[in-house]
Amino acid sequence: MGDPLHTVSTLPSARRPGCPFDPPEELLEAQSHGPLSSYTFPGGHVGYLVTGYDLIRSVLSDPRFSSRRDLMRHPTVDYGGLKLPPVPPGEFLLMDDPQHSRYRKPLMGKFTVRRMRLLTERVEEITAEHLDAMRETGPPADLVSAFAKPVPARVICELLGVPPAERASFEAQFESFMDAEARDEDQVAAYTATRERLGELVAAKRAHPTDDVLSELTDSDLTDEELLGMALVLLAAGLDTTAHMLALGTFALLRHPAQLAALRDDPGLTDRAVEELLRYLSVGKTFMRTALEDVRLGDHTVKAGSSLILSYNTANRDPARFTDPHKLDFQRREGGHVAFGHGVHQCLGQQLARVEMRVGFLALLRRFPSLRLAVPAEEIALRTELSDIHGVKSLPVTWDV
Repeated sequence: MGDPLHTVSTLPSARRPGCPFDPPEELLEAQSHGPLSSYTFPGGHVGYLVTGYDLIRSVLSDPRFSSRRDLMRHPTVDYGGLKLPPVPPGEFLLMDDPQHSRYRKPLMGKFTVRRMRLLTERVEEITAEHLDAMRETGPPADLVSAFAKPVPARVICELLGVPPAERASFEAQFESFMDAEARDEDQVAAYTATRERLGELVAAKRAHPTDDVLSELTDSDLTDEELLGMALVLLAAGLDTTAHMLALGTFALLRHPAQLAALRDDPGLTDRAVEELLRYLSVGKTFMRTALEDVRLGDHTVKAGSSLILSYNTANRDPARFTDPHKLDFQRREGGHVAFGHGVHQCLGQQLARVEMRVGFLALLRRFPSLRLAVPAEEIALRTELSDIHGVKSLPVTWDV
């Protein structure tokens, strides 16, 4: 038996005033007491909040901790004993093996480092198009709507083979589905409509394959329903997180002018800068796991059925792993962040995200060397709703014409 665990009573999402990039203070406080805390879920279930780097990697690599949605509890909402259903076929992020591997393995060869680097030229073209449009419109601009969202949206739509004429309406519909502040009924309607559109797309690719990832997947034993679910996962993973990394990353660069100048003056820093921004910002804040059996975790035994909240943003600021963890430092030598997770569920599209960030940040800084915030930093609206993704709602910027 270990010492009594520190207890966390709520899962905060708000950041301290003036600290938009740091994890919520309450989570850092929990981490200071140790990597594992007790957390009481709505409805009374006593589970755990994991804030330490080593323990989170241990959980993520251990098959005794499940990713299944139907075993999860919501960390902040009491559903009164109502259990979540399993995810539909193909939506493999919230599945365990062997179902998870059935859907992930056919995709692995399509998102390799080599294949994503070959995509770089097309990402550069898409990025240039949107930066040209932003410059032509003139300052000020909202970097989220002008650049951060449309670039990854165009890239993932092309990878899935969405016809050009349908992309604008398709992206708008999906954005409504991903809007964390939308009313429940609006989100449900947008989700239903997005699934219908993806179903039509799968049927079209099955009948007339083209040069895209979805068409390649039709040459397999996967059903149309499974392909639809996989396409939905790729769409969500390829758009929302990268968009928030581009916007929040630009905000961080503008608030750290020495790092911005170093990156602009030395493109050789790009890979290191991208990794450091991923660690420092950790836009994917928390993920869930459920213990399938009793597991020894650190000095404590986690009982079967216990729910765990994995705090990626505190893991990536763990002083036991990273020197001066709250400092953004493009010269940092320590790697190994968990911004993309770890283990068998590590983000499949991480190499694509890296390409989009490498291209995006460099092109933005070169095209707009005088880029700066158009409003005081404290007026930038953060996503404070209880969502798994941290970011900004908008990022007003300006530049010298």
